[in-house]
Amino acid sequence: MRDDNKNLIVAIVLSMAVLLGWQYFFAAPEAERQRLASQQQQSTQVNPNAPNPPASPSQAGGAAPTVPGTVPATPVAPTVETREAALARSPRVAIDTPTIAGSINLRGGRIDDVALRNYRETVDPRSPNIVLLSPAGTQSPYYADFGWVGTGNGPVPTAETVWTADSTTLTPSTPVTLTWDNGQGLVFRRTISVDGKSMFTVKNAVENRGTAPATLHPYGLVSRHGKPTTLGYYVLHEGLIGVLGDKGLQEYTYDAIAKEDPVPAGQNTVGEVWEGVNGGFVGITDKYWAAAVIPDQTQPYQGSFTMRQGPTGQIYQANMLGAAQTLQPGATTEVTQRLFAGAKEVATVDAYHEALNIRNFDLLIDWGWFYFITKPLFKVLDFFFHLFGNFGIAILLVTVLLKILFFPLASKSYASMAKMKAVQPEMVSIRERFADDKMKQQQALMELYRKEKINPVAGCWPVLIQIPVFFALYKVLFVTIEMRHAPFFGWIRDLAAPDPTSIFNLFGLLPYNPGAVPVLGPFLMLGVWPILMGITMWLQMKMNPEPPDPVQKQVFAWMPVIFTFMLGSFPAGLVIYWAWNNLLSVTQQAFIMRKNGVKIELWDNLRKTFSRKASPAKG
Repeated sequence: MRDDNKNLIVAIVLSMAVLLGWQYFFAAPEAERQRLASQQQQSTQVNPNAPNPPASPSQAGGAAPTVPGTVPATPVAPTVETREAALARSPRVAIDTPTIAGSINLRGGRIDDVALRNYRETVDPRSPNIVLLSPAGTQSPYYADFGWVGTGNGPVPTAETVWTADSTTLTPSTPVTLTWDNGQGLVFRRTISVDGKSMFTVKNAVENRGTAPATLHPYGLVSRHGKPTTLGYYVLHEGLIGVLGDKGLQEYTYDAIAKEDPVPAGQNTVGEVWEGVNGGFVGITDKYWAAAVIPDQTQPYQGSFTMRQGPTGQIYQANMLGAAQTLQPGATTEVTQRLFAGAKEVATVDAYHEALNIRNFDLLIDWGWFYFITKPLFKVLDFFFHLFGNFGIAILLVTVLLKILFFPLASKSYASMAKMKAVQPEMVSIRERFADDKMKQQQALMELYRKEKINPVAGCWPVLIQIPVFFALYKVLFVTIEMRHAPFFGWIRDLAAPDPTSIFNLFGLLPYNPGAVPVLGPFLMLGVWPILMGITMWLQMKMNPEPPDPVQKQVFAWMPVIFTFMLGSFPAGLVIYWAWNNLLSVTQQAFIMRKNGVKIELWDNLRKTFSRKASPAKG
């Protein structure tokens, strides 16, 4: 049964190795292929100057109109401009907040120019700020649009409508009101305000000065032209996202939405019955940034995710459509919507979730399946970060806390392993006595375990517990923007990026980049911390007797080497955690083994290992 126990451990570890190996050998190359394909596409892609939302269909019987943007716009002469040229082409209202620099396009009333003041493209403080939203006509248009679709008393505003603004600058203390009169009885007002973080509030009002009633549906959307470069990792969602009331979280990658009907099916086509949901949001998310439209949480709406082929390529949209509102002559109606456009900071997203009561808005951050572990783990890390000012130190301290928390379980596990070692002679005798009868052999072993009060699978618990914790920490390091560009000490300037050093250029002493070597480059970026992790993993394996089975012996011998190369491309923070965890495990195991009177095999195993290596030279 001891061999069965070790077989189980090997199966668990190998399963983990398969998952990580898939991540390394398949996901990363696929991401690179997508990046190159996206670059090639963007090099030849052009965009319309200003794609118009389609006119709404007739609304006989109160049927819902088509969500704006789900029908291809009339083709126009395609051009591509620099971002500066596109911004200069239209009249604009500047946006000036502590976190956002940008502008609102008065042609169409779109929020299509947002740059993030607090975030840069690289760790170099002189690198450009992150640009989130860009206007139509640029290489990668990405914008938010709000308005009305409907019938009665003339046209509604479109992408070509030029609004009149009552101010030249939008700040947290000075909202801006846009006005447009359609000349046939309807006066539209759009008041836009912004806070000091990432949230815009858009109040769309319509006054009916005509003599006939008008029926209008409010809408909001986030539109992105062209498929952006994505990382392609299975642990990270990039693409369209939303929470649609009771339908819950909806996530669609760019490739998935291109293969499906508008999602949810049927909600953005004309029908006889208008059905909506309450609460939630719709948007588009990147790894660290997002743009999301948030409807009034108390009013019903329809949410959908679509992809259409525009004049120059794919156009991806997250849409929300409100219920019909009928304005009698002399009446005014107003709808409040919001736009989140910024970095997915945990504290900021959670604050909006609580203060504005946005349903499940915290799921805008991809916490994954282990949400119940991942988010609390981040909270603890963040607490220590604010205490010591270094996320690397926070990782070390949290690892110590986890070791203390699971110490009783580890103690029982190692105690059980010690008992297993003590009865090893009896186990060998049973196997020899019932060598030809496996059934009786197993029965005799189980009787021995009951007699000695041994749990044969107790040794697996530390490994089983470490797996979800490992993935939870991996998720935290990978998806939370707080880890982005967070330094540790020395050469580690970004805990979310791999260790930048490599043993294959003597850690920077030789003037070349091993990572640039074709095909082998990823394997040659083997930094200091991955090597330290491999050494600590090797020491941990040497704490126990060598497996009698030759195959298992070879697996355990090569595992530290395999993991060293695999984790070379993982975030440095994760590798630091693993190395520190291994070192603490060695110390903990030595303490427990000494406490239970079990011989520590480390030194004997090290002597055997190096004596075997030295023996050929003696001959």
